[in-house]
Amino acid sequence: MHRSGVVMAWNVFQFCTALRGLGSIMIFLVLGVVGVTYYSLVITSYGPALFNGGLDSVEALAILGLFHLLDCKDSFFECLSLGVLLGFNSRAILVMQLVMLLWSYFSVVLTNPGSVPPNWKPDVDEERGEDIDPLTGSETGLEQSGVHGDFANPRVRYCRKCNQFKPPRSHHCSVCGRCILKMDHHCVWVVNCVGALNYKYFLLFLLYAFLETTLVSMSLLPPFLAFFTEEEIPGTPGTLATTFLSFVLNLAFALSVMGFLIMHISLVAGNTTTIEAYEKSSPKWHFNLGRKKNFEQVFGTDKRYWFIPTYSEEDLRRMPALQGLYYPCKAPLDPQGF
Repeated sequence: MHRSGVVMAWNVFQFCTALRGLGSIMIFLVLGVVGVTYYSLVITSYGPALFNGGLDSVEALAILGLFHLLDCKDSFFECLSLGVLLGFNSRAILVMQLVMLLWSYFSVVLTNPGSVPPNWKPDVDEERGEDIDPLTGSETGLEQSGVHGDFANPRVRYCRKCNQFKPPRSHHCSVCGRCILKMDHHCVWVVNCVGALNYKYFLLFLLYAFLETTLVSMSLLPPFLAFFTEEEIPGTPGTLATTFLSFVLNLAFALSVMGFLIMHISLVAGNTTTIEAYEKSSPKWHFNLGRKKNFEQVFGTDKRYWFIPTYSEEDLRRMPALQGLYYPCKAPLDPQGF
């Protein structure tokens, strides 16, 4: 579209502020899906079967016990010891799995994704008046790339919307109205940005959501298929409708979350974000330190904390990347490094 000789690009982000209106609606929607799933799987389907005796009890115990096997694998010794203490009670195990899912979800919702500290500036050599790149040790010169309007040096980045310097890998979110450290995207499902400080929690939410919805879909598949046969199905119309709805919802979520999970696994392996994967044009990505170190920059080095939404104090103290301001790289930075 041309106006007065100036090309006017349609800005899709002008509608992003409408996403703020979703607010708690999305949170209640997620909790509603979890509630319907728990009711249909435990209360109406396999929970009562535990007391029927015979093969029905064995089948119910095996299906609900599968949650325990996955949970122990994901949460290591915490869930293993808890499962032993609970005596492998299937309902308690299912609740434990749901707790991990909800813990990860609300960690994403309630955690600040990472804001640029007030008056933050790149490190400066006070004697020479030059900016020292903390990743490469190279001098950049604030006077030729600072707030005076000359941004010839891409190592020093300035947000004209926030009127402040931007650390490496940070981006301005049009929905939140601020710059986010290592911003990945703004997620309407968590009503928050996904950035440096809550990206791990978001990945764990995807992981537990995929495991939960997949297991529920597999568990409810037999009663779902029974709807299309002539055999009599036990239960009230309300419980049957809940089972049908729960299967459809969980199958849909399992398939969609699987795609997101695969995508983000590949992003973690390359130490990049959704925005960076879209923007960068060079095949050489200076923040790519190898799959092991890339993984540790998101999940930390302490294996005990890999699958729970928190970090060890030691990792937070000695890994600057977890704070979102500075990131190690393997080569001198160029414009594609941001």
